[in-house]
Amino acid sequence: MIINGVSIDATFAEAFPMKATRAIITAQHEKWAMISAQAMTGFATSVIACGCEAGIERVLSPDETPDGRPGVAIMIFAMGGKGLAKQLETRAGQCVLTSPTSALFAGIDGGTRIALGKNLRYFGDGFQVSKLIDGKRYWRVPVMDGEFLTEATTGQVDAVGGGNFLVLAESQPQALAACEAAIDVMRTVPNVIMPFPGGVVRSGSKVGSKYKSLGASTNDAFCPTLKGMTATELSPEIESVMEIVIDGLSKADIDKAMRVGIQAVCDLGAANGIKRISAGNYGGKLGPFHFHLQEIMA
Repeated sequence: MIINGVSIDATFAEAFPMKATRAIITAQHEKWAMISAQAMTGFATSVIACGCEAGIERVLSPDETPDGRPGVAIMIFAMGGKGLAKQLETRAGQCVLTSPTSALFAGIDGGTRIALGKNLRYFGDGFQVSKLIDGKRYWRVPVMDGEFLTEATTGQVDAVGGGNFLVLAESQPQALAACEAAIDVMRTVPNVIMPFPGGVVRSGSKVGSKYKSLGASTNDAFCPTLKGMTATELSPEIESVMEIVIDGLSKADIDKAMRVGIQAVCDLGAANGIKRISAGNYGGKLGPFHFHLQEIMA
């Protein structure tokens, strides 16, 4: 398959089951809602070392938020429900409770209920007040700038993590420009996040390492400086490879994000140094969700 001079490999991305939740952060101004959201989703690129994968889903207008103020929707993904609940509560306490003018609300009404602000209320030291509105419990916690309003729980649902594709280009600037174009359009797709910095990862990995203490190591087959030293997947003209990783609430959500992202890369095309689109997989043994590139782009 070739799209605008870009070859689409006959391969698939391999993804695995995760648990996910969404939370809505609001503030007096969008600036402060975004600052809180960025803090809450920091150091959350990969479950390999961060405990969760998190990102900003989208900015919300005042008519989309529970309290009629500017907001930001964030999503957090983890390998299990217990880990997800811990990450959510810890990050909310350290990054939203502490942030000026912030409030925190559930972003998923269904699913299994997990604590959002349920335990953060104890920071109120007995002065916190509970309100039940339309069957939802909220807590008002006194803080020095006024009060922190938080919904007690949010929903945890089954999700998919690890969808991905690789952009192979003739130079590093061309690979990055293509990934930036892809991320711009992928961020318009609901129910997905791209958890790595700016949505792009340059240190794609493979399972295993020559060092026994490491479970993952550099994907040497796609490293341009190792062409003469390893079983390379790269032709001579490829000098840079970058990866976009996607987590989503469903396989269909990731399918859509991959489709629009890959199309954005192909729109730049061979004329802009983009040669191939590939994907990372481990022979189908890592996860049950397989995203076949050519089927997605058919």
